[in-house]
Amino acid sequence: MEGDNSQVEMKLSSDMDEEVGVNGVGDHLNHNSNRKPYVAQKLGRTPKNLCFMAAATLLIFIIGYLIGYLVHRKKDIAPTCAASIARYDEPVAHETGAAPLMDWDDLKNLLTEKLSAAKFEPVFKELSRVDHRAGSPGDETLANKVMKKFNDYGMSTWTDEHYVKVQDAPASGFNRIKFKNETSKNLEGFLSYSATGTVTGAVLYTYYGQESDLRVLRDKGINQTGRVMLVRAGRISFAEKVANAAKMGAAAVLIYPDPDDYAIGDAATPLFGHVHMGSGDPYTPGFPSFNHTQFPPVQSSGLPKILAQTITAGMATKILRALEGQNEPESWGGLNRLGGENDLITVEVNNVLKEKKINNVFGVIKGFVDADRYVVIGAQRDAWGPGFATSTVGTSVLLELARSISDMVKNDGFKPRRSIVFASWSAGEYGSVGATEWLEGYLSSLSMKAFAYINLDAVVKGQKGFKVGASPLLHGLIESALNEVHFRSGSLFSQYAKGNWESNVLEPLKVDNAAYPFLAFSGIPSVSFGFTSGSSDYQYSGTNLDTRERLNSATGNQVPQLAEISTKFAGQIALRLVHDHLLRMDLTKYDKVIRTHMVHINSKVKAVQRMQPQLLPKALTMQWLISASGSYSRASRNLASDIQNSDLDDIEMCRVINDRIMAVERNFLSPYVSPRDSPFRHILLGSGPHTLKALSTHLEALRIDHPDSDADLFRNQFALATWTIQGCANSLAGDIWSLNNEI
Repeated sequence: MEGDNSQVEMKLSSDMDEEVGVNGVGDHLNHNSNRKPYVAQKLGRTPKNLCFMAAATLLIFIIGYLIGYLVHRKKDIAPTCAASIARYDEPVAHETGAAPLMDWDDLKNLLTEKLSAAKFEPVFKELSRVDHRAGSPGDETLANKVMKKFNDYGMSTWTDEHYVKVQDAPASGFNRIKFKNETSKNLEGFLSYSATGTVTGAVLYTYYGQESDLRVLRDKGINQTGRVMLVRAGRISFAEKVANAAKMGAAAVLIYPDPDDYAIGDAATPLFGHVHMGSGDPYTPGFPSFNHTQFPPVQSSGLPKILAQTITAGMATKILRALEGQNEPESWGGLNRLGGENDLITVEVNNVLKEKKINNVFGVIKGFVDADRYVVIGAQRDAWGPGFATSTVGTSVLLELARSISDMVKNDGFKPRRSIVFASWSAGEYGSVGATEWLEGYLSSLSMKAFAYINLDAVVKGQKGFKVGASPLLHGLIESALNEVHFRSGSLFSQYAKGNWESNVLEPLKVDNAAYPFLAFSGIPSVSFGFTSGSSDYQYSGTNLDTRERLNSATGNQVPQLAEISTKFAGQIALRLVHDHLLRMDLTKYDKVIRTHMVHINSKVKAVQRMQPQLLPKALTMQWLISASGSYSRASRNLASDIQNSDLDDIEMCRVINDRIMAVERNFLSPYVSPRDSPFRHILLGSGPHTLKALSTHLEALRIDHPDSDADLFRNQFALATWTIQGCANSLAGDIWSLNNEI
């Protein structure tokens, strides 16, 4: 402080550790320094210097005291130097995997311990309601119960509200039919989304109304234009029956439950359903039905333009007995007449379009590694009547599965890598409206993050059979679950899948299945399963007779036991998907599907070129499709090789591989068609002119030179479908330098 060589150097800790050295401290805290302060050299020389030293020491003490006071007041804001040292010196642990991985055998045994048939009885009792049609007070009451259960299990919960348009029976007045000179009969049952109005036409009996049935009548020279088709319920959906009839020029369709298929014991039982050839709200196709959505007034292309109505078995029997005309084909039974031009009937449909508020209810168990990747498990909550098999059992399985897995996470140390979302849908009876509106609302996010959907609707409708509809990617998981879930004296596999399990158990996902829009619209691998009544459908679906007592009759009083097994089956698939480092999806399964379609198309192309050479020139070859198929095959094999050579403890590596796997299903969605016009865009499992199945059908039309065939349109669709497959292969290959450009 005095003289050229006298100095005091002081550094203070600041909010920003700007001058922290390599070891976390500056040179002023380096105790290995050999530098000696000059002040110490002068110590003890003169009284004057001692006085100055004392004054300097006092000054330093005062300054230090003030600094300490200020630092103490701001200790929550400004870290001390010691804190800086501790923070920087502590080693950072390198994370190499998930939270401790539970052994798979321990995990599946733990799920088995949590579940029992006895635990379903109180849940059945709590959820059973006579009236819980979508948007009704009963539906809202059930939604609140489901939400409370999810909260009780400690799950994060939320709701998804939609304002949808549905068509109900007239509140005042009736739908009617009048056959010949009989008095008009008022009808209780109805088909939502039918066209409205009144038509008169001659009755034509068309068996189940399948395309093959109508072709039989066409080949017999029977005029179908302007006819009122009388159709048995079953085999295909109501919507497909009406769509097939409309293609043939019919004026209306009457659908009834034939006693051979519906031995319900009451010929006056009404039948309910919908005839929208699609899913979701048909008045916002491709868009979500949120409140006050500002979309142009459009309608789904799947809405029928002809009348559709259900009648009772008793009414249908009287009509069939009075019909004239030719006898039905022997393959149909040969007992009924098809109907003549004089068998006139008048059909009047006065359904009313209403807007209803519906709520989907959600709960989530968050993952510990990839929380933003999730499997969705859902069940329909509403029903036309009691709907015990239709919705009560599925919702009960949903809640028991949520309870069990939540308890495993909370009390047993299970830490899923990925998240599990539980969903309770509304308006399922109108065509998976609640589920589809959710998909439409969040499609851009779901297609990247939801890697599977498990449908729990109608999982118990009998006990004679067990059927599964699913994406080919999930077939390996299904086979594993069939072997691991024990039932009666063995496994599900031994009970229902002996021999060729794929032919005995697997079936195509139908358009009216709630899992179908997840797969064909959103590109999310999906599975739907259930115990069945064997070759016949559950007789009480779509009626007011779907009660616990009748389901007991169809299952031999084994409803709780079958619900328990269904929960274990769904749980095994879900837990595998969130437990393993890599998603267990077999990409080679689609290789077989593509090759099967390719063989069919190739044979039909050659047939057309041989019989109609002017339509398809020899220049059109299968080389493009063969190359695209080969690209997918190589990409799937290369990914399998990458998996074999990867470190599964590397979180980022697993995430990259899983993202490649997740992209496969959605990349089979054709990017060349509008979701509004063709919502089910999956070229292998969807429906519409863009699919490989439609290409085969179009080739058959070209072969017989059908007036609706168009060679130029076929070539365009053929090219787009081929490039969709190639695009999927490119995405699966991963890096841009790994792509195959030989096409």
